[in-house]
Amino acid sequence: MSDFRTVLALRAEWTKARTVASTGWVVLAAVGVTVGVSAGVAAAVRCPSGGCAEDPARISLTGIYLGQAVIAVLAVQAVGGEYGTGMIRVTLAAMPRRTAVLAAKAAVVSVIAVAAGTVAVLASLLAGRLILPGNGIGPAHGYPAVSLGDGPVLRAAVGSVLYLALIGLLSLGVAAAVRDSAAAIGIVLGLLYLFPIVGAAVGNAQLDRHIQQIGPMTAGLAVQATTGLDRLPIGPWAGLGVLAAWAAAAMLAGGLLLSRRDA
Repeated sequence: MSDFRTVLALRAEWTKARTVASTGWVVLAAVGVTVGVSAGVAAAVRCPSGGCAEDPARISLTGIYLGQAVIAVLAVQAVGGEYGTGMIRVTLAAMPRRTAVLAAKAAVVSVIAVAAGTVAVLASLLAGRLILPGNGIGPAHGYPAVSLGDGPVLRAAVGSVLYLALIGLLSLGVAAAVRDSAAAIGIVLGLLYLFPIVGAAVGNAQLDRHIQQIGPMTAGLAVQATTGLDRLPIGPWAGLGVLAAWAAAAMLAGGLLLSRRDA
C-alpha cells in the first residue's frame, strides 16, 4: 500500500509540474540563461599569445553561476507556490504522509533539473568548443580541447548537472522549511552568493579559503575545474559532497518542519 501511495504522489507531483505553464518557461529560462552567459563569457575571454592560466571547460560552464538561480526559483515554487495559493491543504489532505509528498516533489524537481541541466551543459560546452579556439584558448595554444571524450571535461559536465540537481533539492528543502516563496528564494540566493563575497571581504587568504570550502556554491562548483586542481580550495568531488550535505540538511529540516506543523 505504501508503494502504491508513493506512486500516486509521484504522479500527482509530475502532473502539477507538467500542467503548470510557468514550469516550461522557467526551464527554458534556465537553459537560455546558462547557455547565453556561457557563450558570452567564452567570447569575451581572449589569450591571443597563449600561456594564460585559463580553464576552457570551466569558462564554457560559467553560465551555471546564473542558471542555478533559475533552478532555485523553480524548486522553491514547487512548495512555496502551493502555500501561496492554499493548494497545499488539498495536497496534504490527499496524501497525509507529508514526507512522501516532499520526497515526490524532490524526485520531480531533480528530474527537471537534470533534464534542463543536461541540455544547458551540453550546449554550453559546444559553444565553448566553437568559440574559445578563435580567442587563443584551444589545442593550438596548448589548452585541452573542450570534449566529453576528455575525462576531466566529462567529470565537469556530469558534475555540473548534478550540481544543478542539488541546488534544486537545497531550494526545495528551504522552501518546505520557511513556506514562503520570497523568503525561501532570498535565503537560497544568500547561501549561494554571499559566501564568496564574505570570503573576499575578510581580507585573509587562509580564512577566505576555509569559507570557500564550506560555501555551497564555491565548494560545489569546484567540480567544474579541469586544470590547476592543486590550487583549488577543495577537490572537485569533495566540493560537490559539501553541496550535497547542504542539500541533505535543508531537506531534513524541511521534512521535519513539514511533518510537525499545520498546513
